[in-house]
Amino acid sequence: MIKQTVHVPVAVRGGVLTGDLCEELCVSRRLEYRRCLYYENGKKVMQADWQGLPIVLKSKLENFSSYEALEGAGPSPWDMVLFATLEIRSALGLDAGDAREAWQWSRPPGGPSQPFSRAELASLWSLLQQEEYTFFRALQDLSRHVVKVLGSCGHFYAVEYLVAGHAWTQNLFSLEAPLGLSGKGAASSARPGGRSGKDTVLRIALSFLDMVRQFESDFSNRLHLCDIKPENFGVRRDLTVVAIDVDMAFFEPKMRNILEQTCTSDEDCNFFDCISKCNMKENKCGPKRVNSNLQVICDKIFRHWFSPELLGTRVGLPLEVELQHAVQDCAEMAGGENDVHSWHVHSRLQSLLSQLLQDVPAQTIGHSHRAENA
Repeated sequence: MIKQTVHVPVAVRGGVLTGDLCEELCVSRRLEYRRCLYYENGKKVMQADWQGLPIVLKSKLENFSSYEALEGAGPSPWDMVLFATLEIRSALGLDAGDAREAWQWSRPPGGPSQPFSRAELASLWSLLQQEEYTFFRALQDLSRHVVKVLGSCGHFYAVEYLVAGHAWTQNLFSLEAPLGLSGKGAASSARPGGRSGKDTVLRIALSFLDMVRQFESDFSNRLHLCDIKPENFGVRRDLTVVAIDVDMAFFEPKMRNILEQTCTSDEDCNFFDCISKCNMKENKCGPKRVNSNLQVICDKIFRHWFSPELLGTRVGLPLEVELQHAVQDCAEMAGGENDVHSWHVHSRLQSLLSQLLQDVPAQTIGHSHRAENA
C-alpha cells in the first residue's frame, strides 16, 4: 500500500510535514499507489491514481529525514526559504523578482494563501532541495512543454502521468491514446506510413520544433537539453511534446560552467548531448556549446521518423524527399546554436512538416489537456 511505500502518514498526523495532497494520500486514501516506476540511489518514482487519473509521485530522496532540516541559529526559516527561492530563480535564468513574487512562486501548487506554518516551511524546504521540482515549478506557467506539477505532500510531489518514449519502438512514442485507439486496432492503424499514424507523427514533430523555439528564445537564458532521447519526453493527448525528465537540462549560465573544463582533445568537451571545442593552447573547453537542441533532435528523433524505411510507399514523393534532405542537413549542420543557418533549417523543417500535414485528411484527434497515457 502507499502508506508503506511513501512513509509520510505518521509525520503528517504529527504536524511535521504537510501539503495539499496529504489529506487524500494519508487520510481519505483517494490517492492510491499502483506501482513503482523507478527506485535507485534513494530516488523514488511511483505511479498512482488520483481522482480517476494516473499521476506520478516523485522524490529525490525516499525519506523526509534525509533532507537538510530548517534548524539552528542564523536566519529564520522563512528567510532561508525566501533566499533559496530567489537563488533558484536566478540560477534558472529567470528574473529573481521581489519578495512578494518569490513568496507566490515558492508556495506548493494549490496551497492556501495564509502565512506559512512550520510544517509548510519544512515541507517546502525539502522540495526546494530537489532540482527537478524547482525546474518544473519555475516553468509551470511559462511553458506547455514542461510536465505539470499537480501538488505535493512533504518531500513528495505529484506530476501529470505521461508514457515516456522508447528508442526500441517503431514510432518512438505510443500513438494509441492520441488516436483514440487500443489493442489490435492501434497496432494496425498507428503507423507513420499509415494516414492516421502519419498525421500524428507530423503533429508531434511540429510540437518538437515549437519546444526547440521556446527553449532557445522565450526565456532570459537559453535552455540546453543535454540528454535528448525518447525516454525523457512524453506526449499529451493534444500531441504536445513534454519534457518529463530534466535532470540534464541547464540554462545558459550553468551550461557554460559545465562545459568550461580542462581538456586535451575535443572528446574531453563532450557532456552527453552538449558539446564544445577544446582550446589546445589553454587546454580548456570553450564555454560555448557548438551544437544545438535542434541538431540533436534531428539526429536522434527526426532521422528515425523520416527515414526511407518508415516512409514506405511515399519515400519517393517530392515533399518526402525534401524532408529527408532537410532532416539530414539539420542533423549534420555545423556552427552550433548561434548560427543563423540553424534557424533557417528550423523554418524549412516547419514549412515542410506543415505542407505534408495538409496532404493528410483531417483526423479526429482528441485535444484534451487531461494528463494521460500518450
